[in-house]
Amino acid sequence: MTPSPAILDSMPPSVPSDSTLLLITAVAVVIGAIAIVAAVGFRLSRSYRELGTEAEHATFAALHSAAAAGRQLRNGLEPAGALKASKQLRSLLNCAAFAMTDDSRLLAWDGSGTAAKQPESAVVMGLVAKALSTGRTQVATLEPALRSSLGLPPDGELKAAVICPLKVDSRAVGCVVILSKAPTAGLVRATNEVAAWVSAQLELAELSSSRTLLAEAEVRALRAQISPHFIYNSLNAIASFINTDPQRARDLVVEFADFTRYSFRRHGDFTTLAEELRCIDRYLLLESARFGDRLQISLQIAPEVLSTVIPFLSLQPLVENAVRHGIEAKVGSGLVQISARDLGAHTEVTIEDDGVGMDPEQLRQVLAGRQDGTHVGLRNVDARLRQVYGDDHGLTIDTGVGHGMLITMTVPKNQPGHDA
Repeated sequence: MTPSPAILDSMPPSVPSDSTLLLITAVAVVIGAIAIVAAVGFRLSRSYRELGTEAEHATFAALHSAAAAGRQLRNGLEPAGALKASKQLRSLLNCAAFAMTDDSRLLAWDGSGTAAKQPESAVVMGLVAKALSTGRTQVATLEPALRSSLGLPPDGELKAAVICPLKVDSRAVGCVVILSKAPTAGLVRATNEVAAWVSAQLELAELSSSRTLLAEAEVRALRAQISPHFIYNSLNAIASFINTDPQRARDLVVEFADFTRYSFRRHGDFTTLAEELRCIDRYLLLESARFGDRLQISLQIAPEVLSTVIPFLSLQPLVENAVRHGIEAKVGSGLVQISARDLGAHTEVTIEDDGVGMDPEQLRQVLAGRQDGTHVGLRNVDARLRQVYGDDHGLTIDTGVGHGMLITMTVPKNQPGHDA
């Protein structure tokens, strides 16, 4: 019998139970997860297929390992970087163990299976001694006693070691060592190539270190340039006020102390524009005591560029050049104008004087390092700016005999890794 419409309307709707809802939710989550995994898998497989042939896959893997190892060798032969690089290079050579040494100790050991445990440093250094002394690749047979001292099973399958020297400027600075079942000609050649590549990374690291030492030497040269003439002249100027104006003499002594403290500080290769300008202010106060009304100063500094990071002692030598070689040699008074303005991604600083100027050809000789003596500060600052920021950021100098000099320095505002 069919229920009447009134009876049908009064029946409650069917509501799923809690267990049914939980089941539906779980199924939906699983389906969503499968979809995500499938999408990721599709993208990975697609990118893998885009490499093409197996040779291309192998090339990609080799380049990836080499790039990863190269990043770890930027600081030269040191244990942490050598260990991380060894892991990448062992996979590149597909050998049982890969080790790296310097000329006195084992730096890193990466192995698998029976070669996983790192042996004593002295044992490995005994193994590499001949390669270090001769600078030539050695292939050593692992006799049972040697295998035992390396922590390998006496009757294990690893029978040989290939030892390739690492060379910097033709001198052996360490070795690469691999362990294998048999030293095939191909494996020896591959190990030699890896050792040559590691040697190239070490040469680059040493070059970088040399450039850093050169930059420090250039700063020391600037300090040495400051010492003889400026200190002598400043002390003479201070002495001239001791009897006539003792208070000014005392003030100048304080300014002189602050200037020398900044100039001869021992920490940091960089400073801020604000700090350098403070140093310049003290310098100009001391020079004004000597020159009197002959030296006039004009400053136009945009406040937003004061926090710009610049190489330490990069502006003061330019101002000193303007005073010493521009104004001092001029008859009558002279003007030094210092300005700094915001150029968006860069800060531009200019130092201009209306002094005696300089022959442009002589200036080129000075900047090229072919003329010693005067204007050392110009060449030094120009070289340091090019080293830090690239050739596009060297000094721009406009000058002519009798027409003064305008020096422009442009530095980027964003300088990762340069802390003032």
